[in-house]
Amino acid sequence: MDRNADLAEFLRSRRARLRPEELGLRPLPTRRRVPGLRREELAQLAGVSVDYYVRLEQGRGAHVSDAVLDAVANALRLADDERAHLRNLARPSRAPRRPAPPQRVRPQLRQLLNAMTDVPAFVVGRRTDVLAWNPLGAALITDFRALPPRERNFARLILLDEHLGALFPERRRKGRDIVAFLQLDAGRHPHDPLLAELVGELTLHSELFRQLWSERPVADKSHASYTVNHPIAGAMLLAQEALRAPDDPDQTLVTYTAEPGSPSAASLRLLASWQSTTEKESTPW
Repeated sequence: MDRNADLAEFLRSRRARLRPEELGLRPLPTRRRVPGLRREELAQLAGVSVDYYVRLEQGRGAHVSDAVLDAVANALRLADDERAHLRNLARPSRAPRRPAPPQRVRPQLRQLLNAMTDVPAFVVGRRTDVLAWNPLGAALITDFRALPPRERNFARLILLDEHLGALFPERRRKGRDIVAFLQLDAGRHPHDPLLAELVGELTLHSELFRQLWSERPVADKSHASYTVNHPIAGAMLLAQEALRAPDDPDQTLVTYTAEPGSPSAASLRLLASWQSTTEKESTPW
């Protein structure tokens, strides 16, 4: 990943979503060729010189201070995840330029997954890799065991597989959440060759990904609600919760639940019953 190019695109995208009038600035008299704040206006809001800000946006702001980054973040009205992303991009990473070892899920976490019989659950790692899942999670999305390890990846499944992408009627919103996490992951691990390979593959084969990636959304996995249009259980409104593993910040337990007493809860129970019956029928004894 090109850190300087990513920093420039990120800052430009955040300037583009702001308007001088909204921030109490008098617009410059010359005609605007692009939307949003100009560099001069952003520098004024942040209290830094225009030349300094230009060098920062071009990746030439070596040893930029926390105070300057905070001032720029405040001027751009960045959310917490965006602020962290700005820091990651603005400062050269000292991480080794070699592939990280494969992520391993602790046996106790796998036991927790399997104990959650009424809740679809997954352990998601870097690059949206699906590291572990419970039976109901597989029933909701796909039989991960039948996939090569490389293909057990939510970004590939949702953005490249039309059948699985159709599970989410709001595919663009789901895709945007995935892309937002990939952007954050790229800032944390700029030298990850597997992430660069994934981004290249998605760029080549998914028009939706190309559109979303150019928007530069940035956000960590969090709580959200999605409609899932399942071929067996029907349409379900499910709440996603993301819980960070305390011993590995790059692993997240992701669960989907339905409102108690709702039609979606009844549909989720139907899916659990179907999954249990299918599992028993496939058992050779």
